Amino acid sequence: MITSFLMKSLDRSILIVVAILVGLALLVPALNLLTAPNHPLHVPTYLVSLFGKYLTYALLALALDLVWGFCGILSLGHAAFFALGGYAMGMYLMRQIGARGSYGNPLLPDFMVFLNWKELPWFWYGFDMFWFAALMVVLVPGVLAFVFGWFAFRSRVNGVYLSIITQAMTYALLLAFFRNDMGFGGNNGLTDFKEILGFNIQADGTRAVLFAASALMLASCLVLTAAIVRSKYGKVLVAVRDAESRTRFLGYRVEHIKLFAFTVSAMMAGIAGALYVPQVGIINPGEFEPGNSIEVVIWTAVGGRGTLIGPIVGAIFVNGGKSIFTAAFPEFWLFALGGLFVLVTLFLPKGIVGTAGTYFTRRRAERKARANEAPDNLAVEPMAAE
Repeated sequence: MITSFLMKSLDRSILIVVAILVGLALLVPALNLLTAPNHPLHVPTYLVSLFGKYLTYALLALALDLVWGFCGILSLGHAAFFALGGYAMGMYLMRQIGARGSYGNPLLPDFMVFLNWKELPWFWYGFDMFWFAALMVVLVPGVLAFVFGWFAFRSRVNGVYLSIITQAMTYALLLAFFRNDMGFGGNNGLTDFKEILGFNIQADGTRAVLFAASALMLASCLVLTAAIVRSKYGKVLVAVRDAESRTRFLGYRVEHIKLFAFTVSAMMAGIAGALYVPQVGIINPGEFEPGNSIEVVIWTAVGGRGTLIGPIVGAIFVNGGKSIFTAAFPEFWLFALGGLFVLVTLFLPKGIVGTAGTYFTRRRAERKARANEAPDNLAVEPMAAE
């Protein structure tokens, strides 16, 4: 049943993207590990980690597209779910350091020893086990999104007001995690990771596996999201986006429809954050910055919201451009990002993928119309000759 539900979502475009992601999950690690550093096809380890980071951003943009592109919920707080998933993974990685930290304490992380903590806080228990940390990666963002959405959607908060309170939630978490007495490392966050699942986190093989895991997780979430939006529930989701009052009048519980999408989206964002942290080597309160959530909106808009593939393209395109642009003109990047968003809004309102899809659909329709006209012309010609 689950297999048939997922297979219904695999149209040609989704299959192509999934195939590309699976191919990258195999090809990039192979070019990194099996080729010599001086080989023209060799992919350096720093690029493997950089590309892996782009894939986690793409997963975050896909998560936003589920609620913004298909449900009309413009969330400016998805950085919070991303960061919470990252902190859950960071706590696991900190527990793996053990006595190898600067202070040699087998139980307490270095920042707790520095702050003169005497015992491990209760909410750090269990994070020495990977399965528990993986559960928290999806559970913590999911529970927060469920509770937040339960009150917001039941109160029928919509539009810009919902966007503002999602951003306020993110900013509140930013201020909370900056506090040293919260037990999450304060403004320095969590870093100096040593290993994951017993493997050296700095090793080339580990970096390659993390990249592959990011690509495969993105492919899996793409299939899951496509299955959701192309199901009967997905049609109701779009109806809520386009005509919420009419959908409610027809008898649908709109708040429940929104709540499910918002919770699933938050869980996907948490997974993205968990894959991001071991590849960049740090998680700090800066990930909660409201500006980060706004950037995710730009990625999604540039690629094309409501297209599934568009946010992936937008996240990779914008962040790839950011890496190149900031190396040459670091002080002008924010102006370039703002200009890009304005240009896309004015000239490509459907984004890169949405505009391309519209163009090719129109071309196919024109070719089909010409093909249908040809037999009619052939049938008329003999009559004209007579």
